[in-house]
Amino acid sequence: MRFRRTPLAPPSSDDPTPTEVAGAASAEAAHLALVEDAAAEQAGASPGADVSVPDLTAAAFFDVDNTLMQGASVFHFARGLAARDFFRSRDLLRFAAIQVRFRLSGEKESDTTTAREGALAFVAGRRVAEIVELGEEIYDDLMADRIYPRTLLLARKHLEEGQRVWLVTATPVELATIIARRLGLTGALGTVAEDVDGIYTGRLYGELLHGPAKAAAVRALAAREGLDLRRCTAYSDSVNDVPMLSVVGTGVAVNPDGALRQIARERGWQILDFRVGRKAALIGVPSVLGAGVVTAGVLAGRYAWQRRRS
Repeated sequence: MRFRRTPLAPPSSDDPTPTEVAGAASAEAAHLALVEDAAAEQAGASPGADVSVPDLTAAAFFDVDNTLMQGASVFHFARGLAARDFFRSRDLLRFAAIQVRFRLSGEKESDTTTAREGALAFVAGRRVAEIVELGEEIYDDLMADRIYPRTLLLARKHLEEGQRVWLVTATPVELATIIARRLGLTGALGTVAEDVDGIYTGRLYGELLHGPAKAAAVRALAAREGLDLRRCTAYSDSVNDVPMLSVVGTGVAVNPDGALRQIARERGWQILDFRVGRKAALIGVPSVLGAGVVTAGVLAGRYAWQRRRS
């Protein structure tokens, strides 16, 4: 899969916040990927979903982790990278330590900067094309069978109604775009990492596409694509996505955590639960323990991959 890297347009604000920068960069990357897909289709590539009567002002936005896919997509991605000896165990442990320290100390400005800078530092110096190629492999190996069929059915229903469907996730935009294309969706909004001449610098545009940044990205994409947000729908499992769910006309809680379930009831949002048992999906793992759980899982993934290759 190709992934076009073009200089990103700056946000309209004279003094944008990291949230605005992240949102604008994500919307720009999503638009460029859409243009690329249209050009490829005209050149004879496999077309996307066939929509007879397009509805150009309405769209649906889907969170990925535990909404469309069981578990965290970046966790599965990290497992796949570690299994392929992409980085050393001690690098992963150092990253996990940064995340634990960040969780324990709270969202102080200095800690937020550290966490942001460390989020995708492991790709610094790597080629964008390499990450995309690995993402394709890892999707097949670790993600394809973790898609919630009923959530995907919802997404495809929007497509059948002529609406565009976008994923919105903190996962790197390259990986998010792979997931969207594999599922036949329109595109994806994700975290955008800076690159120079196709080589990652290890820095982000703004911040991770998380919380308010997702809402900023949805607003930026709506402005670029001519969407009427009052006619749009958003789906998520997490209370962190209340800003995104609130910026559209219809918010839907899918596999919601306890806090989102309560807010959804208060606001009259639809609640859908596609999990097999409330405890089947590991949603709501204490955040302080999350990095340690991810680290253990990634190391286990590396061991299993190495055994399979031996």
